[in-house]
Amino acid sequence: MTVIGFHASHEQCPPSELLEAVQRAEQCGFDAAMCSDHFAPWSERQGHAGYSWSWLGAALATTRVPFGVVTAPGQRAHPAIVTQAIATLGEMFPGRFWAALGSGENVNEHITGDEWPDRDARNARLRESVDVIRRLLDGEEVDHAGSVRVHEARVWSRPEVPPRLVAVAIGPETAREAAEWADGLITAAQDAEALRSVIRAYRAAGGRGPIALQVHLSWAPDEDEALAIAHDQWRHGIVTPPELWDIAQPAEFDRRSERATPSDTARHVIVSSDPAVHLERLLALAELGFDELYVHHVGRAQEPFLTTFGREVLPILKASRRAS
Repeated sequence: MTVIGFHASHEQCPPSELLEAVQRAEQCGFDAAMCSDHFAPWSERQGHAGYSWSWLGAALATTRVPFGVVTAPGQRAHPAIVTQAIATLGEMFPGRFWAALGSGENVNEHITGDEWPDRDARNARLRESVDVIRRLLDGEEVDHAGSVRVHEARVWSRPEVPPRLVAVAIGPETAREAAEWADGLITAAQDAEALRSVIRAYRAAGGRGPIALQVHLSWAPDEDEALAIAHDQWRHGIVTPPELWDIAQPAEFDRRSERATPSDTARHVIVSSDPAVHLERLLALAELGFDELYVHHVGRAQEPFLTTFGREVLPILKASRRAS
């Protein structure tokens, strides 16, 4: 039975508006929510990047749905501090919080002034960070010397059951490697065969837990408006890995996508004014084998989208999953 969640994009809205949006998403029928953890937006046109951890405390306290966050321990955020944040939310809201751990992007991580490592070094740092986080969540005092350094760290306030630690993976190789440690997997929408290969790689390697998908879409009452919203806010979507991982500034994402056409953007975002089109695409993605879908309307104004989807899309999605 597929969970239908709402993705809260810190890059696009002030934290106060984003909090109202996720509260409204629950009222409209979304089962769950997740958010990004950014220090900078992808584009200067987006213009926001609230602190996810304090926002999550407010969001969890004012809703009843489960929440996740996609974060990158190791450079901008020390894994011991990330563990303390995870443990605090897990203790306050038992069973409602999970964290997806990835290797990060330079646009967020360069602020420490440390060198941005290559992909192999980032993946090794992530694996070390995961080990540190798990040990701390288990109540150990941790010393570690490697890509990250930890000295006599202990997290004192912990939940009885540690929150799930989920892997972030775009390709099958990363998914396969993550199966060793992850309690689940989250990936981003791409073509169907690429998504199948990620699912197969994770499960074949013994990957456990739910597999989630983040879906970018744009809806407006008018087709041209829906496309204009997507192109204004998400044209940087044409910049894909590995290039995406290494860019340091939102202005550079804007520069590299300045010649993108609206049709280029529409290859990376589901764009339609017809809720039935979005419903059909979401049903097709669920049928690939995802346990959770997190829907991200790429516009900055969330209320019209939430009202429309709550009325015309979510009831049918939920009826479909009951029937299956």
